[in-house]
Amino acid sequence: MSNEIDQLIETVKQLRDPKSGCAWDLKQTHDSLVPYLLEEAYELKNAILDGNAKEVEDELGDVFLQVLLHSQIASEEGAFNINSVAKNLTQKLIRRHPHVFANPKRKNFSPEEITENWIKIKEQEKSLSSKEAEAPSTISNRVLNGPSLSVSMAIGKKTEPINFDWEDASQVAWKVEEEWQELKEELMPSKINKERVAEELGDFLFSTAQLARHLDLNPEEVLEQANKKFLKRFHKMEDIMKGSGIEFGKLKQEELDHFWRQAKMSEIN
Repeated sequence: MSNEIDQLIETVKQLRDPKSGCAWDLKQTHDSLVPYLLEEAYELKNAILDGNAKEVEDELGDVFLQVLLHSQIASEEGAFNINSVAKNLTQKLIRRHPHVFANPKRKNFSPEEITENWIKIKEQEKSLSSKEAEAPSTISNRVLNGPSLSVSMAIGKKTEPINFDWEDASQVAWKVEEEWQELKEELMPSKINKERVAEELGDFLFSTAQLARHLDLNPEEVLEQANKKFLKRFHKMEDIMKGSGIEFGKLKQEELDHFWRQAKMSEIN
C-alpha cells in the first residue's frame, strides 16, 4: 500500500517539477484548482449514487489527486506538505473519537451519544480558533462551506431561531416576486449593467432558496431533479429529431421548440 502511495506522491511532484513537469500542472494554484475539486467531488457523488464500484474507485483517485496537488503546491511554498496533512488528520480523528482511543474499558456508546460528543469536541476546537474568537457572531462564516443554494438554506435555518425570518411560505413567495421584479427592472435598460444584474439575480436565487426551506424542500435537491428532467427531455428530443433525420444546427429555436414539446408529451403517454 505505502509503495503505491509513495509512487503517487512522487508522480505528482514530478508533474510540478519546474524543469521537466507538465505546463498545465505547473500553472495551477490553490485558487485555480477549486473548480476541479468541486467537479471531482460531484463526479464521485454521482458514481456512488449509481452504485458503480469501479467508477467510485476511479473518482476517489481523482479526488485524492486534488489533495496531493494542493499539498504539493503548499510544500513548494513552505506552508505544509502531504505528511503534515496526514499527521493533522490522524490527530483530529483520535481527538474526535475518545470513545475509541481513550476508552480503555471499551464502553459501548450509542450513535446519538457519539454524535453529541463529536459536536461538543468540534465546538471546543472552534473556541480555540483565533479567527472565531476575533469575530464572534450569531452566524459563523463557516456556514459558507458548501454549494451556494445549500448555504442559502443554511443561513435561513440559522436566522429562523432568532426570529429574523418570514412567518410562512406565502410571505417568502411575495419576497421572491419582489426580487424578480427588481431583476426585470435591471434587464430593461438598453445597456445592461452586469454588476447590478448579478446582484439582483443573486437576491432572487437567495429568496428562492428560502422559499424552498419554508416548504421543507432542499433547493439543491430540487434543482438537481430539474437538471435531470431537462437532460432526459433533451435526450428524448434528440432521439425524435434523429428519427426524423434532422440534425441540430439546422433548425431555428421556434422549430426546436416543436420537438421539445413532443418530448414533453411523450412523458405523458
